[in-house]
Amino acid sequence: MSAIHIVREYPHPPQKVWRAVTDPDLIPLWTATGAGARPEGFATTVGTTFKFIAKPKPGWSGVVVCEVLEVREPSLLRYSWQDEGGGEVTEVAYRLEPHGSGTRFTYDHIGFHGAGGFFMAKILGSVRTKMLTKGLPAVLNDLGGQGTLRPENP
Repeated sequence: MSAIHIVREYPHPPQKVWRAVTDPDLIPLWTATGAGARPEGFATTVGTTFKFIAKPKPGWSGVVVCEVLEVREPSLLRYSWQDEGGGEVTEVAYRLEPHGSGTRFTYDHIGFHGAGGFFMAKILGSVRTKMLTKGLPAVLNDLGGQGTLRPENP
């Protein structure tokens, strides 16, 4: 079985990181460095079914169907992840923990099987690494102390 495991540290408090990774208006801003997915119907309530909608690519509709499995704000979000066209159901978890004056963010995506799963984990892993290394820090830096986006400079 293949998996994606990424750990990043951000110089921001867990509540601010939580907001960036769970606010439907902010998610597309940091995922834009990857496939640019936007959530549709997302809420941090166990049992909520939602979709991530990204730009379609050859052989992929761009839609992933998910269900929220576990929430412990501001430390854990776990949800299922399945291509709209079917296939295996995998699982994504965001774990946040205080680390020094910031947050350690752990991203796990598990449940990839066989050769196809191995390649899917490799492809998604590189995309997720870019989103968590470039996209999320940019959004966190743009969030003011009150957790709102700073206005763009004129």
